Amino acid sequence: MFKKIDKNKERLIRHTRVRKKISGTAERPRLCVYRSNTSIYAQIIDDTKGVTLASASSQDKALEKALKGKNKTEQARLVGEELAKKALKAKIKTVVFDRGGYIYTGRVQALADGARSAGLEL
Repeated sequence: MFKKIDKNKERLIRHTRVRKKISGTAERPRLCVYRSNTSIYAQIIDDTKGVTLASASSQDKALEKALKGKNKTEQARLVGEELAKKALKAKIKTVVFDRGGYIYTGRVQALADGARSAGLEL
């Protein structure tokens, strides 16, 4: 009998494996990505203090008009750009990219490219 693979469980295993090596500091915080079926969320975290320094998502009211009529990949790019603007406003220039166990393609890559294009160094 074959068991169906739980993709989210496999992703969480990858995520914990990566988190053993990646940690955000005050000088270089961690850009963490979560991708749901409908939305994408990103936050910049200082792991030494356990504090979120900046965050953005496709659910934000400020981005509602800009995201209307766009596909999910384009929305992810705009979320990355918005997060980079907030980070630069908080005087954060470089971050460690934590893809959250997701494959670096599609929406995750678009978010990272958007953050880079707005001036954030990954």
